[in-house]
Amino acid sequence: MTEIPAPPWRKTRKVSAPRTVLSRDLIVTTGLRVVDAEGLEALSMRRVAQELGTGPASLYAHVANKEELLDLIYDRVMSEIHVPEPEPERWLEQIRELILDAYRVFSSHADIARVGLASIPTGFNALRVAEGQLAIMLAGGVPPRMAALMIDRLGLYVCSDAYENSLYINRQRESGMEPERFASDFFGQIGAFYRSLPADRFPNIVAQVDNLMDGDGTDRFEFGLALLLRGLASHVLDAGPTTKG
Repeated sequence: MTEIPAPPWRKTRKVSAPRTVLSRDLIVTTGLRVVDAEGLEALSMRRVAQELGTGPASLYAHVANKEELLDLIYDRVMSEIHVPEPEPERWLEQIRELILDAYRVFSSHADIARVGLASIPTGFNALRVAEGQLAIMLAGGVPPRMAALMIDRLGLYVCSDAYENSLYINRQRESGMEPERFASDFFGQIGAFYRSLPADRFPNIVAQVDNLMDGDGTDRFEFGLALLLRGLASHVLDAGPTTKG
């Protein structure tokens, strides 16, 4: 139906756009979007409020401060990690799959992994992941104390590696180069520097340049993870069959 214009003598009121209904979930979603696009340094209560078209004061009815917002964003990211039900006969493979998935998740969210450093899991999803790791390791016969220590070591390994990777990505973005060209130039310069070192003082570094520069970030992460898991598995063998069941 064609809209009929209002008579010129009738005063009309301009209809304003409906205001966004704030909620903790919306604030966290917006905060994560800011982090993904620009990194942790860009995150502030004011910036999130600007994204939502409101003032910072309105956010405090849902989130106490930036620290709590960071914790909530971090736990939102943790919700993306898949935690399988324990299968005792393949427990080591399950832990490997879980940790690789965690690495993938953190690597896809800028430098959010930095929040996980020096952090104790208290959010629901952080606890869910920790509980899942414990359940898998205990089902596989890992002694309880070893399982508890391994949760801490694996978490630190994932977060520190993913955070370092984010620093390289930031350098690439600041350079204005495409990722492939940046990697080629950056690591090419490092390789050239190593080759230029005096061979009489650094004979092994000069001789092993190709090996030192081999493998991308994922290759190196998987190598380190394999070493950690091999060490973990040795505790099951040392403990013997009485730890299972």
